[in-house]
Amino acid sequence: METTKLFFFTFFAAAAGVIPPGLINMSVVKTSLSLGKRNGLIMAIGASVIVFFQALVAILMARYISTHPSVRVILLRLGLVILILLSIYFFIKSRLKQGKINEAKFKSNKSFFKGLGLSLINIFPIPFFVVISTLFNTNSTNEYDTWSIFFFSLAAALGTFATLYLYIYSFIRIGVDRQKFAKKSNLFMAILMLILIAVTSIRIYYE
Repeated sequence: METTKLFFFTFFAAAAGVIPPGLINMSVVKTSLSLGKRNGLIMAIGASVIVFFQALVAILMARYISTHPSVRVILLRLGLVILILLSIYFFIKSRLKQGKINEAKFKSNKSFFKGLGLSLINIFPIPFFVVISTLFNTNSTNEYDTWSIFFFSLAAALGTFATLYLYIYSFIRIGVDRQKFAKKSNLFMAILMLILIAVTSIRIYYE
């Protein structure tokens, strides 16, 4: 049951984390529009594969932290600061006029490796998933076993792919306005960060 909860918690957290328009999701959309939906999906798979390993590194770090209470408290406080800064960042982004979002340009059409490369240079998921896995582990004596680690990483990859797929579908089939979507998604992320701030604050209080 705990593994199932961890899977869905991580899945939705990962999916939400990729909602704001950025280099990876906009590049996936561009690839889909220029080279076809199939290439866009292959690129999304490549990006998700890297997220799997980034989440793996993150949860292994979280497992170490769970056995060292002093480090755990420091991480929670650091995570709180990061979440506050992110909420401010996304709120400001939602209020500003949305400019053109840069997209990666490649000479090759090897979509899978494009996805790998773009996701590899994006290190933000690692601290993000460390905070997520630490927030989920309400019992500091609870250690993640092999299956929990695997399903956490799998959920992170699948959540990322799900959002990237929705990007492809939305922009190709529905024709979503990029600027309006960027503004609303940034506001959504600001609200999500506020919720995580509240959860983290409660966790710190009861540590």
